[in-house]
Amino acid sequence: MKVTAVLLLCVTLFCLGYSNSLDSCQGRCGYGTDSSYSCQCNSACERYNDCCSDYTEICAAAETSCSGRCGETYNSQNKCHCNSKCSQHNNCCSDYAKLCGSDGGDSGGAITDAEIKALSEKLYALDSNKASASELIIDPQALVSDSSTSSQSDLSPKPLFRYLDEASLFSRPTYAAFLAVLDNYKRMTGQAENFSSQQLAEQDTFLRETMSNTKLGSELFSFLYSKGVYASKAEFIKDLKMMWFGLYSRNNNMLDSSGFEHIFAGEIKGGKVSGFHNWIQFYLLEKRGKMNYYSHSFNGPWTTYPDVLGMQFKWDGYFKQVGSAIIGCSPEFDFALYSLCFITRPGKQCRLSLGGKALIIQTYTWTNSHYGDGKKYIGSAFPASP
Repeated sequence: MKVTAVLLLCVTLFCLGYSNSLDSCQGRCGYGTDSSYSCQCNSACERYNDCCSDYTEICAAAETSCSGRCGETYNSQNKCHCNSKCSQHNNCCSDYAKLCGSDGGDSGGAITDAEIKALSEKLYALDSNKASASELIIDPQALVSDSSTSSQSDLSPKPLFRYLDEASLFSRPTYAAFLAVLDNYKRMTGQAENFSSQQLAEQDTFLRETMSNTKLGSELFSFLYSKGVYASKAEFIKDLKMMWFGLYSRNNNMLDSSGFEHIFAGEIKGGKVSGFHNWIQFYLLEKRGKMNYYSHSFNGPWTTYPDVLGMQFKWDGYFKQVGSAIIGCSPEFDFALYSLCFITRPGKQCRLSLGGKALIIQTYTWTNSHYGDGKKYIGSAFPASP
């Protein structure tokens, strides 16, 4: 009797173990459908409602992690990705930066905050076209608290810009190319943008002058190339043109906006100023009597240009509660910093260092449409209040 009981117990335990193995995803995550199992452990099981009970616990978490996946070949079926281009495409797994750093097995290597800060210092040093103190004089006047920025009160009776040496700055190739593009937009959202062949050529000229013909632009490309983000200068320029100048809709399903228009030219949406984070556009509008500067809510720690201001103003009667901008920098510097931050930290805060002082750029991706193989347009980018 004792032998029989032991045998029965062993058989029972074996059968329970075997049954459990058929009903578990342990060691089976990602495999194809296998009819010999009573349940499945691949992404299709959710659609066919035949997942094992521990699928979510064991497999779903693994599908959204880079554990053991750093540097993997791109697979469109994956829920998130773990290679050097995932930051550019805004589809990295949440633990990519933690697990796939320079020692994490990714051939391109994750781009660290320290590397971004080091590069931003190089770009800062290379900005030979920035305004000098003799070329640009501003008068910030009233400083208000963050809680007072919504008050539409003009506390600064004088213009923000006291003096600008246009002859010196605007004759330089990058400034001239920037100005040519800046006046190509309709500020009201809901009105489709239609570019002539000349205006499209002006976009190409701007990219060439700022990113190909300056040491600053070449330094940005060299860094991104070294990290495996771009395979060639041509790919780099082509992608910049799409992410910055590609059109999408902010209102009424019209192709009425782009990253460049929103950030550099500014827009009007819902009766308010939207975007608008460029000092040159501010100067031009103020000079024409279309910009009324009210106050500023923060001022960067820099005593030379570039500096940073968070401004309150009205543009032709439309109010902007806080329109932050990097003041006195060249067009290529503005464009390079925002591009760097959007490519490496899309939809996040990007921590930079300029002259040993910290600067945060906040970026946003445009999620309602995309270009290429799922790449994101720039929604916005601007200096964030410390």
